[in-house]
Amino acid sequence: MNNKLFVGNLSFNVTENDLNDAFAAHGTVTETNLMVDRTTNGSRGFGFVTMSTAEEAQKAIDSLNGTDMAGRAITVSVARPRGERTGAGGGRRAYSGGGGGYGGHGRNRY
Repeated sequence: MNNKLFVGNLSFNVTENDLNDAFAAHGTVTETNLMVDRTTNGSRGFGFVTMSTAEEAQKAIDSLNGTDMAGRAITVSVARPRGERTGAGGGRRAYSGGGGGYGGHGRNRY
């Protein structure tokens, strides 16, 4: 098991220190990263906590997943590498067709 944990559904008021304190009760925290929006500099509502051992990471998951932190039920799970992510998401998509331009749809231009 990986020692790095994903923590989701965080209140925008939660700080890295809050995360560190909550997880330190379940083992040694080696790193805490709260994800921040580049433009607003505000929390994005999720972060990552790295525990010193896999056993401590599992203990933190068992103890904290679904518990209340700053008024929200947080989600705690093993962090997955970026390449494994699936599901709905943003990003750019290649669409074929779709029109646009000056000619309009279905009109004879000549």
